[in-house]
Order: sequence, then structure tokens, then C-alpha cells
Amino acid sequence: MSRRVAGSEIERLIQLLAKLPGLGPRSARRAALNLIKSKEKLLGPLAQAMAEAYEKVTVCSVCGNVDTIDPCTLCSDNRRDRSLICVVEEAGDLWALERASAVGGQYHVLGGTLSAIEGIRPSDLNISKLIERAADDHVTEIVLAVNATIDGQTTAHYITEQLADCNVKVSRLAHGVPVGGELDYLDEGTLAAAIKARRPF
Repeated sequence: MSRRVAGSEIERLIQLLAKLPGLGPRSARRAALNLIKSKEKLLGPLAQAMAEAYEKVTVCSVCGNVDTIDPCTLCSDNRRDRSLICVVEEAGDLWALERASAVGGQYHVLGGTLSAIEGIRPSDLNISKLIERAADDHVTEIVLAVNATIDGQTTAHYITEQLADCNVKVSRLAHGVPVGGELDYLDEGTLAAAIKARRPF
């Protein structure tokens, strides 16, 4: 039977941190201790930033990105190419492509991938809105920038089938993205090269 070594507030902080991707119980304890040690410099500002994010951050009704305005900053930018929509799994993938300045067009965030194991169906993802956007006369190309995983490729094939009746070119990232790789972990050069060398799906 494990004994509690800290007050309930600290234990709750550790438990919440442990739910973040990449942080297990041990890493969460270390992170909590560092935050508490730097209470004035880190914990206070972090708590304030998180409270503000909770109040202000929203999901874009057009593309599914997260921002403090709706439509988001990218969708509101009239300088972006309206003829191209780059489809990504998560907002983190969108941010990775933006860091690489690889896409001058619009984005569409699916919110995940199809997965029989996890029970994620097409209705659980932001796919119907994509089909709706693809039907716009201004859109001529859909780039499927999903991760090179089994679920990612399954999702790409499903979307390609759904877009069959739309008058758009469907392309995918070139092989610059390694099989099993995730966009958020790739360097900007690889991402930029993959977008430039895209080809029909």
C-alpha cells in the first residue's frame, strides 16, 4: 500500500500532470516539484496562462484549429491560397507545417484518425465539414498531410473515397515523411520538401 507523501493539492497537481502525453507518474512528480520550487517564476504565471487559455481558447468553426478567435487567425488571413486545403490529424500537425512555412493555403484539422481498435468512426472526426469545404468552387486541391501510420493511411483512403464526387485534385505528402513518423516530430526541412513533392493519392 503506497503512502501519500504530499498534501491533496500537490497530489492532484501530480495526477493531472501525469495525464499529459509523455508524462508518467514519475515525470509528473518531477515536473510538479520544479513548478513548486519556482512558485513565483513558473507556477503562478503558468496557472494564470492556463486560466486565460481556458477562458479564451476556442476551436475554429471552419478548419478545427485552436485559437482565441473564430474563425481562427489562419482562416481569417485573406493572403492565404483559398484553392488548397491541407488536411492534418491534429492542431499540433498544423503548427508543425506552419513553423516550416510549407503551406500557403488553408488547413483542415480532423481531430484524429479512424481506428477500429479505439472505436473511432468517421462521425467522430471532422470529415463531413471537409467534404462540405471541398465542394466550394474555389477549392481545387486537397493535400492529405496525415501521419504515415496504419490509421493515418486508412483515414486518407476513406477521405479520398468521400471526395470522389468533388471536382478536386487529391494529393498526399511525398516520401520525405518516414513510415510510422509523426509530423510534429519532423524537422522543418523534411516537412517543406514533403509538401513541395506532393503527388496524387
